[in-house]
Amino acid sequence: MVKKHFQKTTEDSFFGHFLYEQIIPKNHFLVQLKRIIPWERFMNKLLPYYKGEAEYGRSPINPVSILKILFLTYLYNISERQTEEFVDFNLPAKFFVGLGVDEKAPDHATLTVFKDRLIRGAGLLAYEAIFNEIIKIALEKGVIFGSIQIIDSTHTIANVNLEKDRIRKTKGKPPRDSSASFGVKRLKKIKGEDGVVTEVKDSFYGYKSHKSLNSQSELITSVKVSPGNRNDNLYFQDLVRKDLRKNIPIQAVTADRAYDDGDNITFCEVRGIKPAINLKDKRINSRSYENNQRWRKLMNEEYYLKTLKQRKKIERKFGEEKKHHGLSKARYLGLMKYAVQSYFTAMAVNLKRIVTILTGATLRNQSYVFAYG
Repeated sequence: MVKKHFQKTTEDSFFGHFLYEQIIPKNHFLVQLKRIIPWERFMNKLLPYYKGEAEYGRSPINPVSILKILFLTYLYNISERQTEEFVDFNLPAKFFVGLGVDEKAPDHATLTVFKDRLIRGAGLLAYEAIFNEIIKIALEKGVIFGSIQIIDSTHTIANVNLEKDRIRKTKGKPPRDSSASFGVKRLKKIKGEDGVVTEVKDSFYGYKSHKSLNSQSELITSVKVSPGNRNDNLYFQDLVRKDLRKNIPIQAVTADRAYDDGDNITFCEVRGIKPAINLKDKRINSRSYENNQRWRKLMNEEYYLKTLKQRKKIERKFGEEKKHHGLSKARYLGLMKYAVQSYFTAMAVNLKRIVTILTGATLRNQSYVFAYG
């Protein structure tokens, strides 16, 4: 087998492990993250997208190091340009990436090239493979996955100024982000001056992340994305199929009313999965006596009531992704690039959770050289 050739670093010199061991605490989050995740396993998932696969031609930067740097942008919710500076001057980050103290981080443009390389090579399949490998590692490391999956979606605002976009359209120009669309977050109840309560659509312009969360491990196990105007129930079956391929012991799936669809319920039942989907009023109050009795019986099942209570966990996870990892607004333009953001955000919260479960280390109360306003 031909040896792989990457640009050399000083990680194994005096300016590498020796200095790091004197300075960085052993329980630091990034030290634990580097230790417990076998990052070299991602190499074979990245090299196929490099010309010559690092066996001949110009030696590339180790793609696993680039993957780690890109991961840091989502872990700390900073821009790719800020991440370059962050790695340059933050010793735990530099150690995590695999650079010596005396080395500079790759230029931030390298991250853009890396993302585009994977998209050109395999679309989203490359990102899906990286994401799935993290779930596989969690299973191998002994993270316990329970039998309940929670499915839901969250919205992300497009990287678009709507007023400027409106002006663009009046001039005959295309929208800034042609993949984004208007969608409804929820129906808000508003009480008028006359005391009458009406429901109003709370709209947004952007995208949706559809995700499945394991209730016990609280790890995101599957990801799909869509423009903001797509119905949530269209992604239910794809998410469950993805989960089933990961050897997760699924016995029940819960979701809100947006997923109450006869096909979704049947899909679960034929696979021996108990559907704990919050039922719509029209189903419960069906004029058909037989249907009416069926759904009312389901609503009184002990597993149904118990499983339905788990849905709040995915809402907390979405809150974590938005507040701490930037999923509230799209970083890039286009559905494909938004999917990259959604995958990396899910990987960030998953790796945080895995490290905490296995070592107890957290990001909380850890200070760093830079604070970005």
